Amino acid sequence: MQQNNGLDRNQIILFMLFSLIMMGAMFYFQPSPTDEQSTNKPQTAQVQNQIASPAAVSNLNDSLNTNSIKQVQLKNKELTLVVSTLGGQISTVELNEYKAYNKATDVNDKKLLFFDKNNSTYGFQFKDKTGKVFNTRDLVFTPVQNGNSVTMQANANGAVIEFIYTLQDKYTVDFNVKTRGLSQLVSDQTAEFIWDHSARQMEKGRSQEQTHTEFNYAFDNYGSFDYDGRTTMEEEEETLNWIAIKQQFFTAVLEPQNGFTNSKGVQETIEEGEFLKKFNFSGQTALSGGELNQNFKWYFMPLDLTLLKTYGKNFDELLPLGWSFIGTMNRWFFMPMYNIIAGWGLTAGWVIFLMTIIVKLILSPIMFKQHKLSAMMRVIRPEIDEVNAKYKGADPMKKQQETMAVYRKAGVNQMAGCLPALVQIPIFYALFRFFPNFIDLRGQSFWFAKDLTAYDDVIKLPFSLPVFGWDHISIFALACTVVILIYTVMTSGNIQQPQQEGMPNMKVLMYIFPITFFFFLNTSSSGLSWYYFVSNALNIFIILAIKYLILDEKKIHAQIQENKTKAPKPEGKFQKRMREMMEQAQEQQKEQQKHTGKKK
Repeated sequence: MQQNNGLDRNQIILFMLFSLIMMGAMFYFQPSPTDEQSTNKPQTAQVQNQIASPAAVSNLNDSLNTNSIKQVQLKNKELTLVVSTLGGQISTVELNEYKAYNKATDVNDKKLLFFDKNNSTYGFQFKDKTGKVFNTRDLVFTPVQNGNSVTMQANANGAVIEFIYTLQDKYTVDFNVKTRGLSQLVSDQTAEFIWDHSARQMEKGRSQEQTHTEFNYAFDNYGSFDYDGRTTMEEEEETLNWIAIKQQFFTAVLEPQNGFTNSKGVQETIEEGEFLKKFNFSGQTALSGGELNQNFKWYFMPLDLTLLKTYGKNFDELLPLGWSFIGTMNRWFFMPMYNIIAGWGLTAGWVIFLMTIIVKLILSPIMFKQHKLSAMMRVIRPEIDEVNAKYKGADPMKKQQETMAVYRKAGVNQMAGCLPALVQIPIFYALFRFFPNFIDLRGQSFWFAKDLTAYDDVIKLPFSLPVFGWDHISIFALACTVVILIYTVMTSGNIQQPQQEGMPNMKVLMYIFPITFFFFLNTSSSGLSWYYFVSNALNIFIILAIKYLILDEKKIHAQIQENKTKAPKPEGKFQKRMREMMEQAQEQQKEQQKHTGKKK
């Protein structure tokens, strides 16, 4: 199963390039689309063709008079529901305390409607003893309302079908299904539940929201969780405890009392317009003695971690904070830290600013060691240049061995600078998950960014950029790129140039990296761009402070000279392995040269 990893096609390409550059830098730095899912069209047709047409169920209702279709409203503080007598299904779901993005005003001021205008339909499909199928969403029900509860009743060839909806506290809707006389009508012992849903765009960043719009489901008695954002969903062997269609910040969840079996789903990306994706789900539920008497629950809720955890049904997994250590870091470090600082009354942008400083302070021992090593590398540069001049034109392997010997005599560990880069990679990915999925940041403005979970687009382009499809330039992404470029220029003097012909110039690659990063950030959360702008600006100040206020390069030079007079430190395992590999490569090269000479 191909699952959503939180990236669209362009971001995947750029993230892979970024990772390759980071790995290359760790070995050479001293010291340190969418091909959207291959949607199975035949399966889509199969699910849709199972839906009975109005003609197929004409014998179940006298005539479908649109004047007889009524709407019943149920409302509490959090939700406003409208239940239609056509199909006895929920036709409108509004989350009262939230607003959806309005492109005309560029802010969140539209009604947030998860269901509306027939974008979502569902019902139970049965097969009668003659082999014909009928679906409850083609029936016209009769409503009886009692407060925040409504009973919908319909007749199907003598069978009585009742849907009882009760709006409970907050975001829960009890959906009780009862039948009488169905056993005389149907031949199978299962009913097929079919749900067709077109996910409406609710957020500013279409590509980002589309990436986070997907199937989610739990099984193994709520103990296991899975999701799928790109392909068909097939769970024929598992019993699903609930099925959800999740978007970036909101979700609709259906929980059957006895679970769904033989579950299948397909999804199709919608490239433009009001909707993001089209979903089709079907799952079977067992009949008891030929009757369907089972309780279901609908949940229409925001993806707020505290709220999701209160249900105790693995709903908190709906929030895509990252797997394993990444998710743990977000749940137990970044989220609590944000909430504590936000409790001081600061706006979201300044909360992120302080979060950046705190992370820097935590990493300061590692960062100080890295920058100290950078200073030592600057001091030892004349000795390195001397080796390069001495062995110019000589065997590249020999030159590399002599260079490593200089480092070893000076007490400089070439690979020590890689540690900060390794530490910051999981932090980067955790924040990449945190900023666009943390609902407390949704709609929070800061300077020219109107929503820190989406990109800022103050600079609008008069055209759409080919391949990427951009029509804007993000100021935060641009500022972050400039700061990273300045930092790269300041540290590029420590980059080891390739010793062999044909090897890439790492300085060039490191200058390309900030540009690549801009393409990555331009459509990402502006909160992420702001964080990395502050982080890299602090890096620049740290380098300057260490260079001019903390470290004395004369003392470092004296220490290096003293180290040269001492017996060299024993090689570490990595250094030993590197030396052995070079020696082995050198021997192989000599053998090849001998072999070539004999042929001549």
